[in-house]
Amino acid sequence: MMEKVIIFTIIMGFLISALLSPLFIPFLRRLKFGQSIREEGPQSHLKKSGTPTMGGIMILLSITITTLVMTSKFSEPTMKIYLLLLVTLGFGLLGFLDDFIKVVMKRNLGLTSLQKLLGQIVISVIFYLVLRQNEFSTAIHIPLTDYSFDLGWFYVFFIIFWLVGFSNAVNLTDGLDGLLSGTAAIAFGAFAVLAWNLSQFEISIFSVAVSGAVLGFLVFNAHPAKVFMGDTGSLALGGAIAAVAILTKLEIILIIIGGVFVIETLSVILQVISFKTTGRRIFRMSPLHHHYELVGWSEWRVVVTFWTVGLLCAILGIYIEVWM
Repeated sequence: MMEKVIIFTIIMGFLISALLSPLFIPFLRRLKFGQSIREEGPQSHLKKSGTPTMGGIMILLSITITTLVMTSKFSEPTMKIYLLLLVTLGFGLLGFLDDFIKVVMKRNLGLTSLQKLLGQIVISVIFYLVLRQNEFSTAIHIPLTDYSFDLGWFYVFFIIFWLVGFSNAVNLTDGLDGLLSGTAAIAFGAFAVLAWNLSQFEISIFSVAVSGAVLGFLVFNAHPAKVFMGDTGSLALGGAIAAVAILTKLEIILIIIGGVFVIETLSVILQVISFKTTGRRIFRMSPLHHHYELVGWSEWRVVVTFWTVGLLCAILGIYIEVWM
């Protein structure tokens, strides 16, 4: 029974996203919700200016509908499902506001960093409070060991750091056609496997719904992209994968499965530190995917390489958690 639910979930998530896109993309064009390309970015990206953005709305609709419909097939949606949707839609709303300000109000920077951070923290604290009311464990397990340590009430700071950190890490990865869609599908697929192994079937269904939704979106987001997800999609996906890791108590495994997101973020941090301290740049441009573009790789080669690295990270994460 559950195997059929999983199969129908990924199909439903894919179809909703893929079928909404041909209807939604012309609508975005008519509203002139086109992407603005920063002049300091790779010059090859300037031709993408005007491509419809905020396509993450389609992903969020697909995830929400698919998750609620398919979880109701074997039970009522649980507290964990509502928490996952809270984080996904909450972070998605922040991203939507950011995109809306950039595209419609023509303020290129969108929400200020402080506004975005405050919104993320509020959602993270609500997430924590609901967990604590349900006596959720505050212990963190270290993979490959039998060691766990209990953070107690400090766990709220961990949750804030994890949700905010990974939402921004995933956001940084959304810089090339299809890059985030593919890596997100792989990462959520890995967590679907791990959640299934832990008999947390509702989280497995949610993760599969996300994979299906982003794969359906990828049909129109692959190079050359006809639509971008914008911060509406990327912030939501980052918050969602961090929430999945927390709810399955696989917080540290996320560092491995989300290895591409971690590497992209580290490349930005190292670039800033190096430039601030020595005046020199380690990479030609950060995040890392832009560096490879500027050394001569085609966009498609960069994307496929990062997908491959993401797949290897996912396999390694599953191997460590299930077989070691």
